[in-house]
Amino acid sequence: MIYYQFKADRARRTLRGIDEQVAKAAKAVAGLAPVKRNRFIALDGAVKSVNRELEARARDLAGLKGYVTNLAACPDGTPVTPEFVIGSYHEVWNIEKSFRMSKHDLRARPIYHRKRDSIEAHLTVVFAALAVTRFIEDRTGWSIKKFVRTARRYRTIQIRAGHHTLTAEDPLPADLRDALALIK
Repeated sequence: MIYYQFKADRARRTLRGIDEQVAKAAKAVAGLAPVKRNRFIALDGAVKSVNRELEARARDLAGLKGYVTNLAACPDGTPVTPEFVIGSYHEVWNIEKSFRMSKHDLRARPIYHRKRDSIEAHLTVVFAALAVTRFIEDRTGWSIKKFVRTARRYRTIQIRAGHHTLTAEDPLPADLRDALALIK
């Protein structure tokens, strides 16, 4: 089953892109620019022209996006609705965000383990870190990048001099203090 959705903002962006591509194609046909990959250029032997039929079809479809599903029922057993399918596709970015975050912010780079135990331990640590970062993001409303950058520079140092312990720390800014209170 395919569900289609039209958005005026998507149509505006698509039409702008089509206008730019057609302008490039017209320049290439006129010999003012080199012929590169442009879907609106029609080549018939050595004759170049702008493919106006393809342009018209692209303009007709501007703003439409299709969402494909093979589900018969939602997880709760109710029939699948277009809103459910489109909403599910729109939530995919959360999953993609987690993978981008795990590679970059957590510095979870591929490592070459040869034993199953070390591979599983590595994945466990990475996913535990991912769970902690998602928890922090949900509680504070901050991205993990912002949280780490803000909190990184504030540290407490304890210096032992004889029988005395001195504690040195920078005062936390109000926004970081509020974010830490939300995590507790």
